[in-house]
Amino acid sequence: MHINLRKSLFILPNLFTLSSIFCGFYAIVLCRNSPTEDDLYRASLLIIFAMFFDMVDGRVARLTRTQSAFGIEIDSLADVVSFGVAPALLVYAWSLSALNLLGIVTCFAYLACGAIRLARFNVLATDTSGRPKKPSKYILGLPIPGAAGVIVSLIAANHAVNGELAAAHGPIAAVMLSLAFFMVSTIKFRSFKDLRLTWRTALSVTFAVGTGVLITVKLHVAIALGWMLASYVIIGLVESMIGLVRRLRRTRPPKEEDPAKAG
Repeated sequence: MHINLRKSLFILPNLFTLSSIFCGFYAIVLCRNSPTEDDLYRASLLIIFAMFFDMVDGRVARLTRTQSAFGIEIDSLADVVSFGVAPALLVYAWSLSALNLLGIVTCFAYLACGAIRLARFNVLATDTSGRPKKPSKYILGLPIPGAAGVIVSLIAANHAVNGELAAAHGPIAAVMLSLAFFMVSTIKFRSFKDLRLTWRTALSVTFAVGTGVLITVKLHVAIALGWMLASYVIIGLVESMIGLVRRLRRTRPPKEEDPAKAG
């Protein structure tokens, strides 16, 4: 029996993607039937593992040159489960169930915007023939794994401060709606797939890592994780504002010269 090793390599990145789906599914199972604080914390850790598998599968596909339209589709389906459904249920069970219908609508808004963002990504990531395009250094809209990371960091930080954050229902709902908006926005966020060392990149990374280390030393590593992910969002917003200001300057009409001064 002859085995084509080249074709078999296509299975490898998809195994990592399926591992991400399993972590998301297991997190959903832990969130059902009145979960305990320990169940919610374990679910948040599973979503972190899903983020790891999601990060690895694309790199394995590029390393083995097995990128395909099928890989893009199954990766997006995995993201809907692990970073859409699982975090939405996790936040609802953890805090927003106290808001009843408003909590359900808030969590669904996050999930719906995440699904829209992934559908838009799939359209932009393939050419007219359906083949994957070369990854860009910027992504349109906040990536859903990043949004899920912010949510998970809140629950991890809540575990570190003995459950005091769960009662902040209003601010948590505001965070969920903000993440939903950022995902479907046209704000460009760095993908780190074509990263070039510039003074702006070095300054941003130094700021995020430096403040993260300081927070870890002074407070807790879970809070530092939340700050690092929030820094990613903040950097994207700042860069978008800088780009907007530059575009406005380029499109601004030149000032007309005063005829009296010219004479």
